[in-house]
Amino acid sequence: MSDLSEYRSPFSWRYASPEMRDIWSEEYKRKCWRKIWVALAQVQQEYGLVKPDQVADLVAHQDQIDLPRAMEIEEELQHDLMAEVHTYAEQAKIGGGIIHFGATSMDIEDNAEAMRLKASLDLINKNLRALLGIMADLITTTADLPLIAFTHLQPAEPSTLGYRLAQTAQDLLTDYDHLISIAGSVKGKGFKGAVGTAASYSQLFGADQLEAFEEKLSVHLNLPFYPIATQTYPRKQDYFILSALAALAQTIYKFGFDLRFLQSPPIGELSEPFGSRQIGSSAMPFKRNPIRSEKLDSLGRYVAQLPRIAWDNAAHSLLERTLDDSANRRVILPEGFLAIDEMLKTITAILSDLRINHAAIERNLKTYGPFAATEKVLLGCVQKGADRQEMHEVIRQLSMKAWESVQQNGANPLLQYLAEDAVIRKYLSATELATLMDHTNHIGYAPKKARELALELRQRLAA
Repeated sequence: MSDLSEYRSPFSWRYASPEMRDIWSEEYKRKCWRKIWVALAQVQQEYGLVKPDQVADLVAHQDQIDLPRAMEIEEELQHDLMAEVHTYAEQAKIGGGIIHFGATSMDIEDNAEAMRLKASLDLINKNLRALLGIMADLITTTADLPLIAFTHLQPAEPSTLGYRLAQTAQDLLTDYDHLISIAGSVKGKGFKGAVGTAASYSQLFGADQLEAFEEKLSVHLNLPFYPIATQTYPRKQDYFILSALAALAQTIYKFGFDLRFLQSPPIGELSEPFGSRQIGSSAMPFKRNPIRSEKLDSLGRYVAQLPRIAWDNAAHSLLERTLDDSANRRVILPEGFLAIDEMLKTITAILSDLRINHAAIERNLKTYGPFAATEKVLLGCVQKGADRQEMHEVIRQLSMKAWESVQQNGANPLLQYLAEDAVIRKYLSATELATLMDHTNHIGYAPKKARELALELRQRLAA
């Protein structure tokens, strides 16, 4: 753990994985900068602008990051990239003089940022694939497990646990497809100089060589470039990326919100893992607070706000570039990914050890399921010639009467009330009524659709 004697972002030690923290570290960023400087020198060597021994010297010192020295120089220069140029040049005595030759700062910084965005998206997609695999297994094992579904937070009709989970998985698959597309579309600024016209490179190579020069660098860095840019790549790219992260956060948020409701003792059907020595409350030893689900929702709210800032950055970047986006981009880009990384890590841990309370599921279904079966009774009466509106009112009144009994913690007497009603018995026999009131079969194609979604997930993940 880093030194906590002064402020540290919670993302630097409490939240997110070491892999994601690494991508957004100062060291990783400077490694990207040096990789770009080396690629630039290598291409310039092909054009005879720099010497082989200069390039070899840069390569030899490429990974020799010295952050203390760079920070010392930055104190004087007040420019982080130029401080790294000087640090690198001190190490590379032969090649140091050609570092950043012909470039402007954003030729380096924006291409490095694009590299980090791509690496972060790849890591998110890798973890999302693992989550979808876990969900496919869980959906399959619970596809037939009936439960009472809720609308308006009120008991509605039966469904199955697998079908409910399939809805979350379907949204996650949509998010995955979107993020795969976004990852494949990430582009760097390229090497276009101070205002995007590539004037400095035109002087070095000639205007007729500019496209070939950029294409060589694109290959070296394995990074496509925008064909048109100003001093920066279009900030709309940040907006699209953060919006995709916010969409994924929304899916995970809803799952966490639902689980918090279902984990409350009056429902009690599902719960997140709770450690044997975990403390729920400092004052109330019995508490089993859903802290993991609450963390999902807390971080999800934060990620949801970030596209707004990215929108402003893109919209307010006057003409060829202003610097009023720089400070907040140092926050919103890394923290957007770090927060999503933590959310994925947390929901994966929850679903890997999801606690299913079968007794609570059966209790709730037994209590509220008969009310759902009244739809079958209504349809059965109408099929026998009853007036639909008249029967709806009869069943509604009997249901409300039965509901009062349930609210007083009594057994659900609805079947008895229906069986004793003369209007209903005019159309349905006791046997027919009992069959129709078997709510456990009133789940439609939920099991089938849940299994189909699980199969689709497996096929997609195997591709």
